[in-house]
Amino acid sequence: MPARIQPTARQLRLGAELRKLRETAGLSSREAAGLLSVAPAQMSQFEAGNAGITGERVRRLAAHYACTDAELIEALVVMAMDRTRGWWESYRGVLPPAFLDLAELEHHATFIQEIATAHVPGVLQTEDYARAVFAYWQQELPESELEPRVEHRGRRRVVLTRDGAVTYTAVLHESVLRTRVADRRVARAQLDEILHLAERPNVTVRVIPFDVDGFGGASTALIYAGGPVSSLDTVHRDMPYGSAFVDAAAQLASMRTLFRRVEAASLDPVRSTEFVHRLLKEL
Repeated sequence: MPARIQPTARQLRLGAELRKLRETAGLSSREAAGLLSVAPAQMSQFEAGNAGITGERVRRLAAHYACTDAELIEALVVMAMDRTRGWWESYRGVLPPAFLDLAELEHHATFIQEIATAHVPGVLQTEDYARAVFAYWQQELPESELEPRVEHRGRRRVVLTRDGAVTYTAVLHESVLRTRVADRRVARAQLDEILHLAERPNVTVRVIPFDVDGFGGASTALIYAGGPVSSLDTVHRDMPYGSAFVDAAAQLASMRTLFRRVEAASLDPVRSTEFVHRLLKEL
C-alpha cells in the first residue's frame, strides 16, 4: 500500500496513539516492527499516520504492549478500520486540509463543547455571517474560493441536526452577540438562528454578560470534541491565520478545567435565551 500523501488529523492521531502505547511498553520502533513481521520503515509509517494499519494488527500490538485498557483498544481498532468518506471529502483539493479535518473531528465527536469570545461558532453561523467573516480576514479571496468556504461551514451544522445528533454546548461572550460582522439585518438573522438552534434538545447555548465578575477569559476560543474514551478527546484552537489540534493529556485536562470555569461564569440556558431575545429587540 503506497504511503499517504497527506494524512488526515484523525489518521495522524491514530499513529500517535500507537506510538504512545509502544513507548509506554518500553519498546523501540524496530522491536515493534518485529512483532508484526514488518520492516522498521513500515512501522514508522504506521506511527506517523502515513500508512493504514488493520484492526487485527492494532489488537496484536496492544497485546504485545500489555495494554489492558479494553475501551481504548477497541476505539483504536475502530479508527484503524474506519473507511468513512464523509461529505467533507468533496472539498479535498478545494479547501485547505484543516477545514476537512475539523469537519471529520466534529462528525466523530461524542460531544462538543465550544467557547467563543470573538465570533459566533461556525456550526451556528448563518450563510451571510460566515461570508462576512471569511471576506474580512481574507479580503483577497476570489468568489470561487470564498463560496466553498461558506458552503463548507454551513454543511458542518449537520452534526447538530442529523439522526443521532451530537450533544453540543456553546458558551458565548456578550461581545460575540453584539459585534456586527456585517450589518443590522445580518446581525438580527444571526441572533434568530442562535435562538432557533437553542430550541433543539441536543443544543445548549449559554451567555457570559459584560458585567459578570471574575471572568478573565476574554481571549479564550476553543472547540472541545469528546472521543469514544476521554484519552481520545481533542481540542481544536482556531485563529485567523491557522488552527491547531491539541491532544496531549495534560493540555486536555487543562482545557477541561478551562471550559468548566468559563461555563461557571455564564448564565444558565434559560436566562441566556432571554438575554439573546433582549439583544434581538435592541436591533
